[in-house]
Amino acid sequence: MLDARAAHPDASLADLYDPLTMPANLVKAHAALDKAVDAAYGFKGTSDSQRVAFLFDLYQTYTHRLIADAPAKPKRSKKS
Repeated sequence: MLDARAAHPDASLADLYDPLTMPANLVKAHAALDKAVDAAYGFKGTSDSQRVAFLFDLYQTYTHRLIADAPAKPKRSKKS
């Protein structure tokens, strides 16, 4: 991904990610990353929005206990 972006040093992120003009090497890099993420996490959907929803569900599953188990912040006493 970074190498694909670096191949276009004069392009802004807006230029690189314009769906009508996105460079072919960046499209290919994103497709490879999507495929790797899908394989790593067992995603079987077909769209980017399904992938994002799937990954956020996993994130919530894995992190909700961290928040629930976090120690409470100590209360600060007022100075007189």
